[in-house]
Amino acid sequence: MKLCLFGGTFDPPHNAHFIIAEAIRESLELNKIIFIPAYKPPHKFEHLQITPVAHRIAMLKLCIDDIAQFEFSDIELKRGGVSYTIDTILEIKQKHNISTNDLYFLIGSDSLADFKSWYRWEEVLNESRVIVARRPRFEKSDIAADLLARVTFLNLPRMEISSTEIRERFNVDRMTRFYVPAVVSEYIKKNKLYG
Repeated sequence: MKLCLFGGTFDPPHNAHFIIAEAIRESLELNKIIFIPAYKPPHKFEHLQITPVAHRIAMLKLCIDDIAQFEFSDIELKRGGVSYTIDTILEIKQKHNISTNDLYFLIGSDSLADFKSWYRWEEVLNESRVIVARRPRFEKSDIAADLLARVTFLNLPRMEISSTEIRERFNVDRMTRFYVPAVVSEYIKKNKLYG
């Protein structure tokens, strides 16, 4: 069994999340991508308002529940508090009885810039295979050579869509049809999440 962990706030989940997830799954011939909404991400700014977790779960499940290769995990939600990557990796490895070689962890290149500030970051590299999805304006020259040597860059679609931009588009009632799945758009409007 080969798995990739895809963590995030998913506020909201959008088309780029799913396109990148499927590209990774196909490229690495993985059995599953596990989507893991963070309860309280340690790397988000304190002032940032995050949509209540029940809504974020509902939107994510609307998108992936009928896709056998995509799975939802509430591992960080059950744990509560700040969500540390290393705790999630170790728990998933134990739950699925999976080796380091078969467990991948996806991050955006924007996260790579401050990766060495993460809690027990070296253990994250030792306990999983870190995959990096390039984000706009990323330069490898900004990253320490020892870190670059321990991560893998995949040739993934570069999707310049951000959840922040999507929330703003809903807030000012601009078109979002090509940004989020229709079921997510309907859910957002019905629950008045970003207006």
